[in-house]
Amino acid sequence: MVTPGYLAFHPNPKKPDAQLPAGSCDSHCHVFGPAAEFPYSPASTYVPCDAGCDTLFERHRFLGIDRAVIVQASCHGSNNDAMINALNLGGENYRGVAVVDKDITSDELVVMHESGVRGVRFNFVKRLGSAKPLDHYREILTKIAPLGWHIIVYFDAEDLVDLQPFLHTIEVPVVIDHMGRVPVEEGVDSKAFGLLYDLLTGDDKYWVKVSCAERLSRVGPPYSDVDPIAKALIDAVSDRVLWGTDWPHPNMKSHMPDDGQLVDRIMQIADTDLLRQKILIDNPTRLYWS
Repeated sequence: MVTPGYLAFHPNPKKPDAQLPAGSCDSHCHVFGPAAEFPYSPASTYVPCDAGCDTLFERHRFLGIDRAVIVQASCHGSNNDAMINALNLGGENYRGVAVVDKDITSDELVVMHESGVRGVRFNFVKRLGSAKPLDHYREILTKIAPLGWHIIVYFDAEDLVDLQPFLHTIEVPVVIDHMGRVPVEEGVDSKAFGLLYDLLTGDDKYWVKVSCAERLSRVGPPYSDVDPIAKALIDAVSDRVLWGTDWPHPNMKSHMPDDGQLVDRIMQIADTDLLRQKILIDNPTRLYWS
């Protein structure tokens, strides 16, 4: 049974106003189930609507997206079967980010690598109930380092202060999800943005995704109130910025974003051919296909 109030993905998104450049990458999307084939974790804090890889591939074709990174969602826990299945079906144009337990073996990681996995996600968002002791993550980091993988970290802005000491010890690239969830209404002069900015500019191992405008916005579509934050991050570290749709938009309850509108948003924020080349093509290529 789907969690009450959970919205299904937009059934009929608009065609983007401008065509994405060839080779563009959606660097953050998910697959959910279908539950009959890939059951959801009983420990998940939510049960989503099914959103399998066939629908994801169709959505990408409609939007003009040629490549993508499928990120394991918390609703599937550390069972990555749905994500791996999508990678195997999607072929060379799809890469993955897994969620793994500390007791995963090197052989299991190699099999994931051969399917296209290139990173592991650490989820510190308290309301999702999946955070573990730091030693849990340290064991995982030791195991993935030989593969040349990176990590993605998902946290709420107020938790960055406490996480920084741990993040500084990590020796692989660190990708920060969804603009660090900084409160956009406080602007670029806020303490939260300052912490994120200092982290990104202080060490080139840190990357950031200018994604999830639909979650951060306080005014709703087309989410233009998020632009100052996104543009400031791009101005600061354009060589280490990624973009993603976050399809099929987990845990959205107030409204469901139009993915065509999200493409329009990044094309307006990255308003030059050079920036589009970096954010949509070169940066994800460097992290996932090199």
